[in-house]
Amino acid sequence: MSAPAASADSAASPAFSVVICAYTEDRWEDILAAVSSVRAQSRPALETLLVVDHNEALRERLLKEYAQGEGREHGADREVRVLANAGPRGLSAGRNTGIAASRGEVVAFLDDDAVAERDWLRHFAEGYADPAVVAVGGRTVPVWASGRRPDWFPEEFDWVVGCTYRGLPPGRVRVRNVLGGNASFRREAFTAAGGFATGIGRDGDRRPLGGEETELCIRLSRARPGAVLLIDDRAVIHHRVPGPREHFAYFRTRTYAEGLSKALVARSVGAQKGLESERRYATRVLPAGVVRGLRDAVLARPGGASRAGAIVAGVLAAAGGYAVGSVRARRSGVAFSPAPVGEGAHG
Repeated sequence: MSAPAASADSAASPAFSVVICAYTEDRWEDILAAVSSVRAQSRPALETLLVVDHNEALRERLLKEYAQGEGREHGADREVRVLANAGPRGLSAGRNTGIAASRGEVVAFLDDDAVAERDWLRHFAEGYADPAVVAVGGRTVPVWASGRRPDWFPEEFDWVVGCTYRGLPPGRVRVRNVLGGNASFRREAFTAAGGFATGIGRDGDRRPLGGEETELCIRLSRARPGAVLLIDDRAVIHHRVPGPREHFAYFRTRTYAEGLSKALVARSVGAQKGLESERRYATRVLPAGVVRGLRDAVLARPGGASRAGAIVAGVLAAAGGYAVGSVRARRSGVAFSPAPVGEGAHG
């Protein structure tokens, strides 16, 4: 899809609300950095909403940090609001809380352990110059705790650590779904399709699951057949990868959990759409990654054979998770319904 041209008027609107969901004081400095990166945007946000997931100590601490009046001091467009997750524990309900409380025409989501580049919102805004566009996502770059990518860690699996992975097309392109930690949606998208379905995505550190944004985007495309969803790789955020997530044990656990998640997504929206992008990824992107790793091994480049092996192991773990998740879903008869998120707090 060719990128729509953005005029000065279109770039000046719509207004953005940025939602950051947080759950632990262990990420205190990361949360402050995330908020600061929103405040530093070249295109200011209307507001930043910090949604705290059932952690009263963290909520109280953030309320003190962003005391009433600070928003006015920095200007209304830099306002920070601290909210408690009004739904069940987990990322999906936290996002839904932020959507319901937001005032902007577009709701953007930023992970609590990520920082956005200065033009992040400006590039999102350019995508919305086309009225058919209902969602715009960006590119998420890993910041490894060790200072460098582990030699064995394949770029094709950067989604394991919440980042943009090798195999996604470059530029501003039409996609099936955006990635939730670096994404934005028109408010009307939630009116048409509802909010994020609970029971699919993350719940703090308890379950390294995902897929809630995929399920929402597929549901949105069904509710609005003409809807366009984009990824613009100029809308960049930098996502911190803690030390434990650089190890193969986490890689194996996360890929297995992704299989479980895909089974839930397929249960919700059907396997044809739920696995549409995954089929191309598994049949084209990953085999090319294995070949590249083996070639590097032949050329005595560090980690080549390990990367090829990690790709194979990741595929097997995800396939195992999908099989187990499919059986569990059939036995339990579990179904997911989108949570209503209201019309927001306009005014």
